[in-house]
Amino acid sequence: MSPRKLVAVRDPYGLKPLCLGKRENSYIIASKSCALSAIDAEFIRDIIPGEILTIITNGLHSEYLPLAKKHAHCIFEYIYFARLDSQLDGIDIYNARIRAGKALAKSYPADADLVVGVPDSGLAVAKGYSEQSCIPFALAFHKNSYIGRTFIKPSQKERESSVKQKLSILAPVVKGKRIVLVDDSIVRGTTIKNLINMMKAAGAVSVHVRIRSPPFLYPCYFGTDVTSNKQLIAHSHNVNEICSMIGADSLGYMKIKQLSEMVEGLPICTACFSGDYPMDVSAQQNAK
Repeated sequence: MSPRKLVAVRDPYGLKPLCLGKRENSYIIASKSCALSAIDAEFIRDIIPGEILTIITNGLHSEYLPLAKKHAHCIFEYIYFARLDSQLDGIDIYNARIRAGKALAKSYPADADLVVGVPDSGLAVAKGYSEQSCIPFALAFHKNSYIGRTFIKPSQKERESSVKQKLSILAPVVKGKRIVLVDDSIVRGTTIKNLINMMKAAGAVSVHVRIRSPPFLYPCYFGTDVTSNKQLIAHSHNVNEICSMIGADSLGYMKIKQLSEMVEGLPICTACFSGDYPMDVSAQQNAK
């Protein structure tokens, strides 16, 4: 930014979102469309991957960085990071998560009484699972809105403490019930293990975990605070071992091939699941 112009640059792969909005005579740049809605601004368009958009007194001017071989939009934006009322590169987040839940229900059915989601990112996915499976959807958690994201806390003790402060169980909802618990991912396993323990302590008969992402196997260098695969439970344990470690009665992960369906064919980066980094072979080899 300067007194005379505003410049917005999006990387050539389109890894992270960026969009253009307008309010009265002012142009606005934001990472997600929900930020525009919050100030009554109009969404104009997404910034194109590789675009350098300069906003000056007499209008807009676009130039472009050298083209990447492919676009690779971060799939974790659609799985977890993006707010539910956002639209990223033409994909509505709410409907993407509903599709993810339906895909999970087809791949991993469960004999259960209720489907519940971990707030907030798991709720729409749980609704999709419920719609596909015809198992009733219920709210089973009270969320403390003043506690931030737990998986980025630096120590195990802090993560465990934050989980208990962030979420509490609505015991009358889960008591005596077989539960399908839907969440976005399992990173270290701390959060989901504590939630399962809390649900069973509140009287849940069984807890079947469904995760709307594949196993998190490789570090991400583009916005997720995981720098080593040693921090990832799925890197050193298979699905059956993880299921036992977290105390679940069953565990099902989204398949990598289903991620494309979730975002209606948008080209995506799945490096944290596949180890296939979009731009740097050496990073891929180091991660593996």
